[in-house]
Amino acid sequence: MEQLPLGRRPRLVSSLGLGQRCWEVTLDEERGRLAWRDPRPPRRGGENCFVPTSEIIAVEETEFNKKQRNIGKWQKMAKPHAFTVYYVKKSRNHRWRCSDVTFWCVDEHLCNQWIQALKESLEMQKSRPKHLLVYINPYGGKRQGKRIYEQKVAPLFSLASISTDVVITEHANHAKDNLFEVNINKYDGVVCVGGDGTFSEVMHGLIGRIQKDSGIDQNNPKAPLVQCNIRIGIIPAGSTDCICYSTVGISDPVTSALHIIVGDCQPLDVSSVHHNNTFLKYSVSLLGYGFYGDILKDSEKKRWMGPIRYDYSGFKTFLSHHYYEGTISFQPAKHTLGSPRDKDSCRAGCYICKESERQLAEQHEECGLKREEDEDEWKVIKGKFLAVNAVNMSCACPRSPRGLSPAAHLADGSADLILVRKCSRFDFLRYLVRHTNQDDQFDFSFVDVYRVKRFQFTSKLSEDNESNVTDIGKKRFGQFCRDHPACCCHIANSTWNCDGETLDNSAIEVRVHCQLMKLFARGIEENCKDEAADSQSSIEQLL
Repeated sequence: MEQLPLGRRPRLVSSLGLGQRCWEVTLDEERGRLAWRDPRPPRRGGENCFVPTSEIIAVEETEFNKKQRNIGKWQKMAKPHAFTVYYVKKSRNHRWRCSDVTFWCVDEHLCNQWIQALKESLEMQKSRPKHLLVYINPYGGKRQGKRIYEQKVAPLFSLASISTDVVITEHANHAKDNLFEVNINKYDGVVCVGGDGTFSEVMHGLIGRIQKDSGIDQNNPKAPLVQCNIRIGIIPAGSTDCICYSTVGISDPVTSALHIIVGDCQPLDVSSVHHNNTFLKYSVSLLGYGFYGDILKDSEKKRWMGPIRYDYSGFKTFLSHHYYEGTISFQPAKHTLGSPRDKDSCRAGCYICKESERQLAEQHEECGLKREEDEDEWKVIKGKFLAVNAVNMSCACPRSPRGLSPAAHLADGSADLILVRKCSRFDFLRYLVRHTNQDDQFDFSFVDVYRVKRFQFTSKLSEDNESNVTDIGKKRFGQFCRDHPACCCHIANSTWNCDGETLDNSAIEVRVHCQLMKLFARGIEENCKDEAADSQSSIEQLL
């Protein structure tokens, strides 16, 4: 063990066998990485490798390969002792896999010293879960949830010495109801195996449980909600996995399981939805009225079609070309640094999220939450809309890699409010097509986008009976922004699409709660291939 200056953690450096060659192996606690290098590298490159200790999954004593031991010069050696390090191997498109490397030496004491040092290094990773509560939806998507967990996820959890309590959900809201009954304090996290619907159910149960235990009335739209410190892990196994894709960068069960194992933590904004001082739902991805609400309402009648029902209902809704008249009033999110039109996408360790959260906390401390909301400027817009969308994240997915709002941030305390006004079918098609390419989807005269922290919506039909929102707007906020007059058409109410679930209340009040919950994720990484991944193929060639 190498002695370093006072205040620095020690390094362990040894010459260990890797395959049929000796490598210099270093465990550097100060830099937080395990590195191995060939002291006499051949001409081809890629023989210097390392893996962050934070991404080591497990270390185990290993029986040295008997076939290798019986070859040539190894027969004359004393019985070698070996250990295997399992670690995260990163590849393209944000995909993670479990890889391993086996080192050996003749000295049993040295081998044990390495195993002990690596295990102590893993013990220092305090963010890693030890005990998880797992909910599996066996009916979601292609009904593969149970198989995916048992074959791909459970073996990794076992390797990482994570114990689990598994609940197979049997009916709607099973997980939500169960979270109000279990002792959640004994768990380091909650994992859901399913799609966005399963995650929404677990999220509502966990947030609701925390507010209940804290004495918070969820029906009060102005109540400051208590942050949930218990992280949620998502193992994608549903029809839609938008939340997983937007927070990890890929919809892949093994990748998500490894993010859980290494103890990643990604704060997430949550929007609360109320109607007449009655709590309706929480939303973390899409809250959509008009086009996306109509698609969901129609697709719910055709669940027998499977995932293809979304394509059918989408095409049918596009042809119908319904628009809806209503009033939007909103408070701009002045505390945020970015804007929906900039090019700063939310990535791992996002500076904008951290700084926006800090500025919002300072504002709350200075003037208080209620006073701040009362005094902040409101803007009011009346018009005819094909779609009214509010997103807390980009809502990226394989079909729309940049999502509905490419610059939306996961944890900046705001939502991007997208208003698509009445236009021709051709123009609306142009707008939809831009979700699939790199063009600016907001660069249309009929599309407006705002970064907001709170908004209210009332449809034209609801204004006479539920006029509280617009009356307040007229009294407080002055001049309205109206679109050009249009010919009269039939008036109807749409449905809200709240993270894939329908809400029939046309008049709602929405407020964004900054970093209300946390996920086992780290955000999308800019460069998902590190040196260890780049050099792995070279190592395999050398062994």
